[in-house]
Amino acid sequence: MTNATPQASLPRQLFTMTWPMLFGVLSLMTFQLVDSAFIGQLGRDPLAALGFTLPMQQLIIGLQVGLGIATTAIISRTLGAGDQLRAERLGGLVVTVGATLVIILCIALWLLQTRIMAGLGAEQSLLPLIRSYWIPWLLSAWTGAMLYFGYSVCRSHGDTKLPGYMMVATSLANIALDPLYIFVFGWGLQGAALATVTAFGIGCLFIYPKLLRAGWIRFDLSQLALGQALKQLNGIMAPAMVSQLMPPASAMFATAMVAGFGSAAVAAWGLGTRLEFFSIVVVLALTMSMPPMIGRMLGAGELARIRVLVRLAVRFVVVWQLAIGLIWLLASGLVSELFTSDRAVSDVLGSYLVRVPLSYTGLGICMLMVSVCNALGLAMRALLVSVLRLFLCFLPLLWIGAQLGGINGLMSGALVGNLMAGVMAYLFYRQGIRKLTLQG
Repeated sequence: MTNATPQASLPRQLFTMTWPMLFGVLSLMTFQLVDSAFIGQLGRDPLAALGFTLPMQQLIIGLQVGLGIATTAIISRTLGAGDQLRAERLGGLVVTVGATLVIILCIALWLLQTRIMAGLGAEQSLLPLIRSYWIPWLLSAWTGAMLYFGYSVCRSHGDTKLPGYMMVATSLANIALDPLYIFVFGWGLQGAALATVTAFGIGCLFIYPKLLRAGWIRFDLSQLALGQALKQLNGIMAPAMVSQLMPPASAMFATAMVAGFGSAAVAAWGLGTRLEFFSIVVVLALTMSMPPMIGRMLGAGELARIRVLVRLAVRFVVVWQLAIGLIWLLASGLVSELFTSDRAVSDVLGSYLVRVPLSYTGLGICMLMVSVCNALGLAMRALLVSVLRLFLCFLPLLWIGAQLGGINGLMSGALVGNLMAGVMAYLFYRQGIRKLTLQG
């Protein structure tokens, strides 16, 4: 991707950058589902032990995604400005800082594991199993973070194919190794984590030599103005990390509200949430493919092209997500019966599919605008969009809907809240790009 590419090729560029990420994200989701299914065969206790790691996993993912967002924004902008050497050193800095921060966090989690488990309410009988699982799990988390930082450097240089292919390859390797490590070798729950370590480790051994050969990372960091570079990284990373932690916090509040309507409602809400992940996978791919394009254009001072690109992506998301919502609406009866044999759960899931998916247009625009604002260097604006989406639009309207119409009202509240958030996010982006234009 070059700065001289004509404007007419933007749709083709967007497609070329996005489709590898789409297959990559789908493969990661699939491997996580399969991983959980294999662990589920070991019984209730291993599945419960896995569940207690999820909040910690979200913390590590929040850190790595925050740094990944900063990586893509800063390196792509530096390349757009024509400073190749600084971009390469920034790549080395990102890998070094990321490796250090994640290993410090993993060590802290290991040392505090007893307190953490007590705080999460883990039963005493589960603690030995959790303790034996945490070392391989923390190692898999660190290896996964290192692989993600390599992907981020690739994407910042405009290469989404290598990360996309690697996501698919490592996911398939993980799925293949799971039954071997868990059942054949008899390693049980630890085997699931070791399968991930092996798959991600092989991925790292493949991708980092590629980055070095391509000249995309350099470790002569003494030649880099470290203080300025670290400040630049932190300016985007810190708000992006907080933004990543918003959805899990919101999910806890939402689940607590749904729980007031009984276990059937919670089960249906959980199923609906899983379907949501697959429904917005194209938007997730766009949030990975667009930032490097925007960063380069910003570095080259091409704000007009950024406006065209974002407008193109927004129109696509509106049409695509509306089509997805209508499909769920038409298939709601069939899908709700297919996913559960419990009549009460099926009824609530049917109500969910009639209402909530129609709001995925608003949710998709909101997610896209957070990504775009981060790429534009407007990290605090992106954080504000995330906070307002959840705590001004989504959660309050869930509560109001529940008070007015019970569980169906709650889901109608989710519909209205997501649509409001999409409009708000787009207006925030318009205001931000207008300010950048005036400054330029």
